[in-house]
This record gives sequence, structure tokens and C-alpha cells, in this order.
Amino acid sequence: MLTIRGNKSGAFCDGISRRDFLTIGGLALGGLSLPQILAAEAHAGIRKNQKAIIMVFLPGGPAQHDMFDMKPDAPSDIRGEFKPIKTNVSGIEICEHMPKIAGMMDKFAIIRSLTGMRDEHDSHICMSGYSVAETNQNKAPCLGSVLSRLEGPTEKTVPPFVGLQGKAGHMEWADPGDTGFLGMAHAAMRPSGDLMKDMTLTDVSLDRLSHRKQLLASLDRYRRRVDTLPEIDALNARAFDILTSSKLVQALDVTREDKKTRERYGIGRLEPVDDGLPMLNDQFLAARRLVEAGVRCVSIGYGRWDHHGANFAQLKTYLPMLDAAVSSLVQDIHDRGMQDDVSVIVWGEFGRTPKINKDAGRDHWPRANFALLAGGGMKMGQVIGSTNKFGEEPDERPIDMKDVFVTLYNRLGIDIVNTPVPDVTGRPNFLFAGREPIAELI
Repeated sequence: MLTIRGNKSGAFCDGISRRDFLTIGGLALGGLSLPQILAAEAHAGIRKNQKAIIMVFLPGGPAQHDMFDMKPDAPSDIRGEFKPIKTNVSGIEICEHMPKIAGMMDKFAIIRSLTGMRDEHDSHICMSGYSVAETNQNKAPCLGSVLSRLEGPTEKTVPPFVGLQGKAGHMEWADPGDTGFLGMAHAAMRPSGDLMKDMTLTDVSLDRLSHRKQLLASLDRYRRRVDTLPEIDALNARAFDILTSSKLVQALDVTREDKKTRERYGIGRLEPVDDGLPMLNDQFLAARRLVEAGVRCVSIGYGRWDHHGANFAQLKTYLPMLDAAVSSLVQDIHDRGMQDDVSVIVWGEFGRTPKINKDAGRDHWPRANFALLAGGGMKMGQVIGSTNKFGEEPDERPIDMKDVFVTLYNRLGIDIVNTPVPDVTGRPNFLFAGREPIAELI
């Protein structure tokens, strides 16, 4: 976060009084000024592609048995307390506490045979397809950073990658994804606070900040303690455009939506869940508004699903919140004719044990998991793969997480297996060698 402050009794050399301030969240990253970030983007080989993705990460590992891969015929210590309900697609059933998703299952696809997880509490595998150990070796970047590098921004005042995650007690859950070998120039822009407050001009009119060189010098002085910037150029001009454009601010401002729309999304939970994240349903609405504004990738972190105890009591509270947010997001995407261009994925870093423990919880289980997908022009209204009768292992059509990423890139118009991703030195790197998109979805 950057804050420019002023003072009634005195002014900085840029003419901004000390009492006035401008706060901007996440726009200077890793020691780079915004013009430097934009300079890095200028080498990205930008293409005119408006496709986008919304990535919903459920920190902690949600219980697949109690959501999308229920086992009603299993013993009670495996099937749990919840009952399956029919959906609007014949033969597909999901948890009773997600009736809204059930009523529009024709707009979703479920993968029930997900593999490739590790017992690691970290967001990166759901943001990149690579585990922590793999990332330490290959420095693989997350999907949002790759999109930033290969596609660049859709227009000059909108960043390509936005991470809506705030802070968490376990900060690895709050990370929108590692930039890896792409460097901080392609990190997510992260508005902090309650979506809007860090992107709002307060008591400072734009005409008072009209001199671009002064504004950028002020930003750099507070971030790097330097006095001046080079003469204004195209990159500095674009930096100013982002900082002062209303487009991004308006996209984040969900109060501009119809009241009934916000009510349909629901509130969620404003406080963090234990050491996880809050469950801010407004972020789903903001994500839809951001991709409409031209953001290519929006990531959301939602709650905490690491239920080693009281699994069913917690899910009774949290599943309806998730149900309202996800169903409203996907319905809005369809209502606006965006279902072929915007992909949505909902998942966690691993699954949970088939057997319920003594504390009425389920423990870590990286051997099987689920993914819920929508949009992207994918074939919906289907279940892909299955697990055995107790949900211990995939027994039909195992799908690796990396295959899911190859599919998501495919839906974004990128043949990621055969497309080089240049690192900060320009050296080409290839991701997901030997992988193919999931045929059932495309």
C-alpha cells in the first residue's frame, strides 16, 4: 500500500498538502515502480484476446465427500451426515446444502477424480498447477502471471491480473499465486481492505494531481525514497492513467450494482474463519465486474475449509454461503452472454479423508479431490471421472491438476504446452510438457 500525505501548514515540493492523501493498494510491487512494471509488460507480445478466468480457491481442503462426491451407500463413518439431492441434470446429485448450484447444474461440470495434489497447505497448486516442491525447482508462475506476460492488459487503465485475497493467519492461503520466473512485474494487483478504500481519492481533486511527473515522483519518493523520475514518457503516462482512471475503481465498487443483485450474492462472513480468510460474497460480484472491465484473471480466496473437527457443523453454515456466491456469479456470466469467454473454477489444495475422525472432522487426503468448473465455452452439465465406493481413490478417468490447467489455458486461447513463456531474461520456458486438455470439456 502506498500513501501520499500532506500537511495544512506546509506542502511537499509537488504541491500536495500534508493533510491530503491518496492511497493505492498493491500498485507498486517487489521494489518496482509502476512504470517499471509497465515496461516489463511492454515486452510481452500482447494479443487482442478478451477471454478471462475467475479462480476461486477454498483454503484448507474442502471435503469432497460432503459436497460434490457424496457416498450415500457407504457406512455412516464415511458417508457423513448430509444427504444428496437431485440436480437439474438427470443422474447428477450433490449436497443438500447447495440447492442453488443443484438447480443450475446444467451450467457446471464436476471433476470427481482429481489427482496430483500434495499434503501442502498452500494456494500455489490451485493457482499454477505445481506443488510447492515443484515450484521451488522450476519456479513455475501462476496462471494470472502467465496471462499478464503472454497477453498483457486489455487496455491501458486495467491491470491484467487482480488478486482479491486479503490477509490470513496462514498467509500461504492468501497468496494469489507466485510469479516464479516471470518476476514481480507480473504479480497480481491487490486492492487491500474492504475492496475500495485503498483505491479511493480522499479530499484530493484530480486537478491538484494533474501534473503526471509530480504524481509519479511522489509515489516513487514514498516507495523508494528517491527524489525524481525521468521525463514523462509513454510508460509513465500509462502509470498515471491506471492510478487516476475511474474504470478499475468503478469495477470494484459493487454498490453500483442493483440492490437485488447484491442480495442474491449474499453477504457471507466478514470476519476471517480462524486462520483463514473472510467469506466475502461481494468479491464474487466484484470479480464479475472486473472481468467485464477487462481484467484477464481474478483470484478469490474464500474462508477456511480445514475441518479436522466439527466438519458438518461448520459446513452447514458455510456451504449455503458458497452456494449463493458461486451460483450468482455463474448465472450473471450467462445473463451477460459471457459464458464462452469467462471460465470459473472452484477447488481447494487437496481433499479430505473418507473416514470421519473422532472429532467429527475429516483430515488431509491428497489422493482424491474435486473441481467445479463453469463457463469458458466448456461442455457443462456433466460429471467427469469417479472415485471408488468409499471415495479413497479415483477409479475412473483420473484427472491430474495439471491437465485442468492445460484445459483452462486452452479456454483462454493459449496452447500452453507448445507456447514458450519467456522469463525475465527472455529465455523461453515451456509449462505442462506432455499434457493435454480434458477432452470431455472441450
